[in-house]
Amino acid sequence: FSPWTVAFCITGLFSGSSYIAIVELSYRTGVSAIWYGVAETVQIILIALLLVKPLRRKLVVTVTGIIGDRFGRAAQGVAAVITGFTFPMYSLATAIAFASALTVITDVTLWQSIALTAVILFAFLVFGGMRSVAFSQTMNVIVIAAMFLVGVWAILASPGLDGLGEYTRANPEMVAPANAGVSLIVAWFGTFIVNVPLAQAAFQMSMSARTPEDGQKGLFLAAVIGAPLILLGVVVGVASAAVVPSDGRPLLAISEYITQTLPPWAAAVFFVGMWACALGWAGPCQFSGATSLGRDLGGALRPQASQEQLVRYTRVALVLLTVVLIVFSMLRAEDSAWWNIMAWTLRNGATFAPVLAAFFWPVATRSAAMASLLGGFGAGFAWYALSGFDSTEFLLGTHPVWVGMIANMVALVVVSLAAGRWTLAQDRTRRVRGASALGAAVVLAGVLVTFWSWAATHGLVGLGLFLVVTALFAAVLLLTVPDGSADPSEDTAAEAVAGPADAAPADSVPEDAVAGDTSRR
Repeated sequence: FSPWTVAFCITGLFSGSSYIAIVELSYRTGVSAIWYGVAETVQIILIALLLVKPLRRKLVVTVTGIIGDRFGRAAQGVAAVITGFTFPMYSLATAIAFASALTVITDVTLWQSIALTAVILFAFLVFGGMRSVAFSQTMNVIVIAAMFLVGVWAILASPGLDGLGEYTRANPEMVAPANAGVSLIVAWFGTFIVNVPLAQAAFQMSMSARTPEDGQKGLFLAAVIGAPLILLGVVVGVASAAVVPSDGRPLLAISEYITQTLPPWAAAVFFVGMWACALGWAGPCQFSGATSLGRDLGGALRPQASQEQLVRYTRVALVLLTVVLIVFSMLRAEDSAWWNIMAWTLRNGATFAPVLAAFFWPVATRSAAMASLLGGFGAGFAWYALSGFDSTEFLLGTHPVWVGMIANMVALVVVSLAAGRWTLAQDRTRRVRGASALGAAVVLAGVLVTFWSWAATHGLVGLGLFLVVTALFAAVLLLTVPDGSADPSEDTAAEAVAGPADAAPADSVPEDAVAGDTSRR
């Protein structure tokens, strides 16, 4: 792929998703919804700066592949199931938007519209693949650009700039920068930043570039192209709230706003743009989820499976994920951003620490990886359940993303260290960096305790605890190395990565320990 093709792929993937979430959020919370788009843009830039070149060298395709190569087939299978079944949540987040427009136009029930959208997505993916995704993403961006122009027309037609001004003066909370809630906004940034090493759909697209440099250029271009779309989403959402106020589903109200404001042909262009946003995000997500569930789970269950069999498993997984998408729509056919963030909470809360351990910590054991996968996923889901699966109000004012991530890191470290096959690093550089991380943890803990009341009032206790645990996690990764006495038959990191633990000096992390041999991927 050329840089522009990568840019179109990433724009369709992330900016289309952001646009739908921001339109819905801004209808309810005003301009504060822009932080969702800013957080996602930060993610794109960090992927370009930090990961494209290293992952291209390792030929990494899926997050579950990284975990499987490092921690074995059981961990790969669990990671594949978690990843596979969270991707339809991402897909639903944008499928809701086009389905809402279809419902307004045809009077078909919303879940039936989503079911139809899911079936069309399935047909698109079955007869294509990554090449079809690349071509369609380019077309999607062109259609989204047309939607952008039509959206500007709608805003100028009704309520107009004067009408927007009057509405915001009457409803000043709609221009408050933190109206969505400080806790939720911080959770958006935390979720997207944590997702940087786990954004496998973006990896697959950026690594399809001719060179790593082209992949980086494409990501930077995508960040630039997506900025106007993010701004438009905010204004369209606020304009819709001014013209079609409703306490019901925002995306239905927005669709009504477009049909009332524009002539039929222009409304059709706008709705086709919403379909492009849905296809640009949901298509790659379904494809990537099916890759994890079909290829990685299939490979874990049947290691001797041929490439043809793995492709067949992936197609079966596509059928299954299409059904899952429809079931999710029947459970909750609204809250686009909520579905996205919940999916990231569950998936990243399971895979974050094992992936970092695969790259940087040979001490980690297979049993620790399994505990981390299940513990992080379970903690995040349980916290959502205890919060009533609400989109803005959480138990103890703490977003589930922080609970899942903390459980994920703690489980990996505790179980690995309990195995006893480690020693303190002797390398001076590692010790200095580890001590610095410990110092940072102490400082962060002190700040959190000092400002506990303020943090609790603003819903930032979870973030504070997450930062403290992350600093401790970094310290452990830096200060501990394999002791060189592990039995090769045991489930040690060294066995999973580079053979016997004494194959490399105890105070170093060999290059082969980064992600295992992923050449077969």
